[in-house]
Amino acid sequence: MHSTLDLLRPRSWTVRVRSAVASTVVVAVCLVIAGGALLGVLYNSLENSARSAAAARGLQVAEQLESDTAAQIDDSLLATDGQIGIIQVIDGSGTVRAQSRGDGAAPVTTEQVAPAATRDLGRVSYGEVGDFWVTAQGATSPSGPVTVVVGADREPVENVVSTVAILLTVVGPIVIALVAFATYRLVGAALSPVERIRSRVASISSRQLDERIPVPETRDEIARLAQTMNAMLERLQVGQRAQQRFVSDASHELRSPLSTITAALELASSRPDLLDEAMIDESLLPEARRMRRLIEDLLLLARSDETGLPVAAVDVDLDDLLYEEGKRIEAVSEVLVESSIVPVRVTGDPSALGRVVRNLADNAVRHARTRIIVSCAESAGHAIIRIDDDGPGIPQSERAKVFDRFVRLDSSRTRDEGGTGLGLSIVAGTVAAHGGTVAVSQSPAGGARFEIRLPLNR
Repeated sequence: MHSTLDLLRPRSWTVRVRSAVASTVVVAVCLVIAGGALLGVLYNSLENSARSAAAARGLQVAEQLESDTAAQIDDSLLATDGQIGIIQVIDGSGTVRAQSRGDGAAPVTTEQVAPAATRDLGRVSYGEVGDFWVTAQGATSPSGPVTVVVGADREPVENVVSTVAILLTVVGPIVIALVAFATYRLVGAALSPVERIRSRVASISSRQLDERIPVPETRDEIARLAQTMNAMLERLQVGQRAQQRFVSDASHELRSPLSTITAALELASSRPDLLDEAMIDESLLPEARRMRRLIEDLLLLARSDETGLPVAAVDVDLDDLLYEEGKRIEAVSEVLVESSIVPVRVTGDPSALGRVVRNLADNAVRHARTRIIVSCAESAGHAIIRIDDDGPGIPQSERAKVFDRFVRLDSSRTRDEGGTGLGLSIVAGTVAAHGGTVAVSQSPAGGARFEIRLPLNR
């Protein structure tokens, strides 16, 4: 029962069926309208032609009656044909003085028409002879005034119109059926590449994202669909590779501190006397802190991938962030910090922007030889933060990669130095969430320059 009802719902039909039904309905409506118009025009044309022939014949008979009596009328004028069905000459007393062959003696009409006048009497039924469109023409004969009545036969007109209507009734369904069949086949042929694309995509699993759909050379909508599907597969493949690489790199990063902690604990389990303050401070705590930072970074990146990095909307003094960061670096390292700080305020998340500054500063300290330079300024409606170092710098071909996750460009950035390969990725995501940009270039100090631009008015 439900399947039958579903078949009656257009939404459950295929595109081929909907197209065929729609074209069939349109053609059927057009044929009905065109057929009705054709029959109407044909009927009116034949009727007007018959009426015109009847009026012309009545005028000819009236002209001869001006010189001859009704009995002297030429037989050819009283002859009937395919259009004229009856002719009568009626005098003032209603007596038929002359008529076409085969007609009865009774007059078609008793109305009298004045000489030289013409009157259309409309449709008149004359017994068993038939129905006529009657025209009356007044005339003056040698025997007195008479009325010439000529009837245009309706039966031939109706027969022609009926024949055409029957032909349309027979041919119309055949035309409609051909249109439905042709539309169904043509739409099916047009959609066959789409079905092939669907089947090909359905056969591609998560392990076969390197496969692509053949693009037809038609340069039409089907070709653009195939190109779009290939672009989607390319994005899925890139995303899958990034996810696999992310999981692999995260596992690799976590394995190192876990291995160190496990080895230390196993050693302490077999030799409790070796578990002293030095092992805790030099092995266990540093690796535990490193693993905690890594997990925090991973959680932050996971949240950013899922919902984006949350951004608060409060005033943040960038000069204060840079000043505090410079003091921290001087306290924990031997690197010289040079500052060029002016008051700059933006709207954003203070903790997130503080993390950005710290990540860039830590990155600069790991690469610097002797000094780093921190500065901030305003320019063209943007707050600009620059952090330079005098280290080896970053090759131009590698600058686009430094913001990827778990990227290390040289051996100087070892795990022992505290880098996880996630700091710059977090910087890029946080800056983007604040509507800004971050770029890396060559520093005047000789190393790398990281420049952040944040809008002043958000």
